[in-house]
Amino acid sequence: MVPMALSFGQLCMRCRSLFCTKTLAVTWQHSNQVQYCSTVIGEPAKTLNGSSFISKNHTSQSRQRWQHKIFFQSDLTVKHLATEATEEKGPKTDVVAYKSPLLPIKDTLPATESQASVASISLGDYVDKSETLSKLVQLGVNLWKLEQKPNVGSMLLRLDFNRDVAPRLLFLKEIGVEDSRLGYIVTHNPYVFTENTENLQIRVNYLKSKKFSPETIASMVSRAPYLLNFSVKRLDNRLGFYQQQLNISASNTRNIVARLPKLLCGSLEPVKENLKVCEIELGFKENEIQHIVMAVPKVLIANKRKLTQIFDFLHNTMKVPHQLIAKFPQVLNTKYLRIRERHLFLKYLGKAQYDPALPNYISLDSLVTLPDETFCTNLASATLEDFYLFQKTL
Repeated sequence: MVPMALSFGQLCMRCRSLFCTKTLAVTWQHSNQVQYCSTVIGEPAKTLNGSSFISKNHTSQSRQRWQHKIFFQSDLTVKHLATEATEEKGPKTDVVAYKSPLLPIKDTLPATESQASVASISLGDYVDKSETLSKLVQLGVNLWKLEQKPNVGSMLLRLDFNRDVAPRLLFLKEIGVEDSRLGYIVTHNPYVFTENTENLQIRVNYLKSKKFSPETIASMVSRAPYLLNFSVKRLDNRLGFYQQQLNISASNTRNIVARLPKLLCGSLEPVKENLKVCEIELGFKENEIQHIVMAVPKVLIANKRKLTQIFDFLHNTMKVPHQLIAKFPQVLNTKYLRIRERHLFLKYLGKAQYDPALPNYISLDSLVTLPDETFCTNLASATLEDFYLFQKTL
């Protein structure tokens, strides 16, 4: 019984191994292999000691399962090859999605390996064969993270370092990006190598025209690697959106975006939703929302559940009014557990007093920003050990 079972496993492994073939002939072989597996699995059931080894019904079910699996893998392979062919049609200007330029495969790589999908292998295996990968590793690029991005492995293997990589890295250095940030940028945005350097320069010039300083632009690109992959039209629309939605000046808009450049890269839907939450659900006025966002831009993309949970505790449990929360908006960017533990400890000690018009006032800023030891000494007039013991009772 065991040898027979092993033979079925080996046959199936032989069929499956053909899908990993590193030549384009793999699509032609699928139909033959499907027929071969179907024929073998459909052979008459063997008998052992006068009894049927596999029932007819079981054989039929096994055949169906293997055929389904083979056709599924075949479909994936065909889709992959179709994607490869589509990507090599050439890049489009100012398109955010991945664009793979038609580049020759490096001579140092075997033809069969360069044509294969690298999704199932480690890029580390190619470091010694690829000058591009070798030098990217020296820059601090995380190859493991790059492997998680669709088609990036095959794209990198096609790049020539001197022609495709070096000019983009040099451009980043020329606009002020520090060497220590190059690895981070490439790890998070390898598609920068598919961008025309002229387009990159156009986008930098646009930001300069909007009065972003060179130092600010370099900082923004270092923290939001996808920034320069977006067209001037998109960048302009985003800046206009924040200025209009928040009803603030161009200067304040620049300030917000410079501190959180991800606002120019991500989806606008979470931003729109959070603005509605602040106005409708939380009940803040327009000027209060403006102050909150200018002080803590991250509120625009904060988790909605966390935002409402913190506000509910501050306003309904701690009885802190809207204007006081707006005055110290950093509290909305703090961990909920931190606020809850500290407030309950102060309440236990009879010191939870947040009204600035009354004695022994404790500001929200001090409540959430002070380290534990300073919080205990200055605000709670207790020891750190007392606070830790109290936390265990919660």
